[in-house]
Amino acid sequence: VSSQCKIRRCNSEYVAATLNLRRSDRNAVYCNALRSYSHCTRKIARTCRGNLAYHSAVHGIEDLMIQNNCSKEGPTLPPRPRPLAPNHQGFESLFMCNYEKSFLYKHGRLPRYQHCATFGDPHIRTFHDDFHTCQVEGSWPLLDNDYLFVQATSSPVVNGSNATVTSKLTIIFKNMKECIDQKVYQAEIDNLPAAFEDGSVNGGERPGGSSLTIRDLNPRRHVMIRAEYIGTTIVIRQAGRQLSFSIRAAEEVARAFTEEQDLQLCVDGCPRSQRISRSEGCHGRTTTEAARALCKEKLPVEDVYFQSCVFDVVTSGDANFTIAAHGALEDARDFLPNTSKLHIFQ
Repeated sequence: VSSQCKIRRCNSEYVAATLNLRRSDRNAVYCNALRSYSHCTRKIARTCRGNLAYHSAVHGIEDLMIQNNCSKEGPTLPPRPRPLAPNHQGFESLFMCNYEKSFLYKHGRLPRYQHCATFGDPHIRTFHDDFHTCQVEGSWPLLDNDYLFVQATSSPVVNGSNATVTSKLTIIFKNMKECIDQKVYQAEIDNLPAAFEDGSVNGGERPGGSSLTIRDLNPRRHVMIRAEYIGTTIVIRQAGRQLSFSIRAAEEVARAFTEEQDLQLCVDGCPRSQRISRSEGCHGRTTTEAARALCKEKLPVEDVYFQSCVFDVVTSGDANFTIAAHGALEDARDFLPNTSKLHIFQ
């Protein structure tokens, strides 16, 4: 029975329908495509009862419909004309520079994703949901794998302080086959460009160049970089005199490194010698009570984001750190596949 399951055909039709959506009607067409996908899986339910790829696809559709606020009832896409002879090799090459759709076509389910962020002092949330507050003055790699290199440079938050903030970010998108040329992005305090270092806003002249894009969400304050060819989205923000970094990366991409690439703050957090305890009493420019009141306005849940906010405001006396912690929490809300992991309590 399992061998008769036609889940790959449902996957292929969904991927083809969502390959080139225009911004103007993206959400409506996307919801129509998801309902068509769901309808296709219901038609083959009887022959796919024992097929794991089928059950993964069904759960994936449910998750995507919730994430995109799609109703279960509504219009679907018109049936697509069937090719006389399916060319699977050509179909796979069509999705070479769209990681999510390629993965879905090959495995019958959506890829799993991981989230890492650094903000404020800096505080690091690793791919494994560990949370550290770090001293790390100077330049340290956040990521160093086969696809990405991300380096953060930190400076003292105030003169004479052990606490540091991220003052510069360098991101290298490594050359990848037919998809993109190597691209470098650099951000510094008061300089968040909406372009790569060479002035371009995409991955270059290769066939998949549009699979890497950069967008200004708030001029000089909030930039998003989407790397569809590796299933990765990066957000960079500035709040006050510090930068923050958030990433959602496909699990396979986040793990694509060798033993030599052993220092990555997003993977293992900051080294023990560089960790600071947020619970230690610190002498700062603002009282703890005043800092708690400021942070509570934007962070009602007293989790590590709230604790980090209090620490930063006490240390620096800068209320802008409440914005940094709130932005990091919002990125986590957008990027985490499992919202039950949003809040971390220590």
